[in-house]
Amino acid sequence: MRSGAVRSALVLGLLVATAASVSAQRGRGAGPAGPPQSPQAAAPIELTGYWVAIVNEDWRWRMVTPPKGDYASIQNLMTPEARKLADAWDPATDGSCMAYGAAGLMRMPTRLNITWENETTLKTETDAGQQTRRFQFDKSAPPAARSLQGHSIAEWERPGGGGRGGGAGAAAPAGPAPRVGNLKVVTTNLSGGWLRRNGVPYSESTTLTEYYDRFTAPDGGEWLVVTSVVNDPRYLTQEFVTSSHFRREPNGQKWEPTPCKP
Repeated sequence: MRSGAVRSALVLGLLVATAASVSAQRGRGAGPAGPPQSPQAAAPIELTGYWVAIVNEDWRWRMVTPPKGDYASIQNLMTPEARKLADAWDPATDGSCMAYGAAGLMRMPTRLNITWENETTLKTETDAGQQTRRFQFDKSAPPAARSLQGHSIAEWERPGGGGRGGGAGAAAPAGPAPRVGNLKVVTTNLSGGWLRRNGVPYSESTTLTEYYDRFTAPDGGEWLVVTSVVNDPRYLTQEFVTSSHFRREPNGQKWEPTPCKP
């Protein structure tokens, strides 16, 4: 399976290009820090806008529903209990919302609409399945009932571990140091669902950890890479790691919400 090295290779160029500048700014020794910023104001990267999934890997399991029993590339991670459940999948349930839970949603051929719901909550909507995820920077927010999208706690990560954005935000930078970093999201309190549309399950004990990285391609295109790490002690023998790619769109003209089956 893939490892964290996949994500590291994707963003290495971005970090190398900015790390020296950030380090120089930190070493100048400025005056006292300003008042705390909200997570929205302290964002090191801009994630809002419309994004479309670019399916450049695992096409046969993402663009179409795999046949019953097709577990290639994940079968060695499935526990016997998971295999039994997947073998019982009914093709008539294709399109079920079970395939649109947090642990499988970003692998769908979907568009994203990312907006700030408020200064401490980043909202991500999908047109495929019409799902809404909320990433809360306020760690004190209590989780609601278990659901397909679960309870997601977010934080900004920056090179060297400096200035993480939490519920109260980060201290305002003393100088005009360039902003660079990524978004980390940890999701729990899930109701369970499918990792693939042919019934490969994940349980309510799952913890989903995601890393959102944005970078600019040589042609000027803006890209979003979502690295997902699924840990499920019930249905997986080890973590399941994937990376999904999204390209920024200029507007929402192609936004076509389509609901999943209850």
